[in-house]
Amino acid sequence: MSSIRLLRTFLAVASEGSFAAASARVALTQAAVGQQMRALEAELRRPLFERQGKSVTLSDSGRAVLPQVHALVTAWDQLVLSATAAEPMAGTVHLGAIVSALRPLTEATLALKARHPALALHVSAAKSADLLARVQAGELDGAVVVREGTASTPGLAWTALYEEPMVLLAPGTLPASAPRALLQRHAFIRFERSEHTGRLVERTLRKLRVKPEAFLELNTLEGIVDLVRSGLGVAVVPLLREARWQADPRLRMLAIEQAPARRVALVQRRGAGNADAIAAVVREMKMRLAG
Repeated sequence: MSSIRLLRTFLAVASEGSFAAASARVALTQAAVGQQMRALEAELRRPLFERQGKSVTLSDSGRAVLPQVHALVTAWDQLVLSATAAEPMAGTVHLGAIVSALRPLTEATLALKARHPALALHVSAAKSADLLARVQAGELDGAVVVREGTASTPGLAWTALYEEPMVLLAPGTLPASAPRALLQRHAFIRFERSEHTGRLVERTLRKLRVKPEAFLELNTLEGIVDLVRSGLGVAVVPLLREARWQADPRLRMLAIEQAPARRVALVQRRGAGNADAIAAVVREMKMRLAG
């Protein structure tokens, strides 16, 4: 429900104190968070925030509705959980995930398993292309992958989970500057161009109208972040849902306006016999991602 999503975003902004910090928590761009909060203020017909530069605080009206929003979101979550738990599930489900989505998927499967002991859930990790091929071959019932494009795929169903906006990472020792300037002045560590994430990096660079010369090209986000953290260069990467780069003193993270986003979704075969169990995993995972 769209209204529940708005309320979850409101809680994230109230907790984090800025649209930028809340965007990482709810896996939206900063602009999308601001748009949602303006829509919520219009729907409730009252200002919910006092804006001071990049930070926001709750207005008197915002503080007044905060307990009610907490209660509404909690009630909705309990309703979804009770509906999921109404019918016991059994059987075996094989799922996969990209490494960055492995933790929330595993937490979701463990929570579901606790309520449905007869349900066997197996999770493995791999790259998106490999996972998609395994779903198509019937080796996996579903997988959390990076989705390329918007065209429908015959025989497959997609469920959007979250988006990861592209950001610039620089060593924390570098002085603050515009992303374009940092890319022009410092060594660039590039994600492998043949991969979907690498193509998103290229689109981001075109938007910034900059052509940095890469001295290194890798196909692992964790490796790239470690190199930036060590002061060896700058990089354009998706803001991983589980990352806490803003709190890392050895990193400087800069938002890139109107940058493309990496879309993460669950893919499954249409008409699968265990669709109910997969849907329950998706609901559990979305609740944890929004929490």
